Amino acid sequence: MTPFGARMRSLRAARGITLTEMAAALQVSPAYLSALEHGRRGRPPPGLVHQVNAFFGLIWDDAEEVAQLARLSHPRVVLDTAGLPPVATELANRLAERIRALPEGTVAALLRLLDDQEASGRGSST
Repeated sequence: MTPFGARMRSLRAARGITLTEMAAALQVSPAYLSALEHGRRGRPPPGLVHQVNAFFGLIWDDAEEVAQLARLSHPRVVLDTAGLPPVATELANRLAERIRALPEGTVAALLRLLDDQEASGRGSST
């Protein structure tokens, strides 16, 4: 499941909306929405993200959160470490090899570390 898919599913559940009902309202297939929720499709296009926000009546920070989650929801990531120090390539490769075995708490801790670095102004905004 992707971050966008998890958020969309929680919004649907909180409002008692079925996948079929939402798909009909957005004029997409239930199979497509299911694939988005489960990470079997890439990140959703901006137009669909806008439709989802409108469907749920999300504005301001809530709508931006959904848009950010969509940007972070590509289930098959490719990292280009060309030109970076060797340690960056090692990190990318080791993470790719081991991410499925990492406990959820460890993944959350790594995300917090990245968020802290970004908040302090040391992060790269690519």
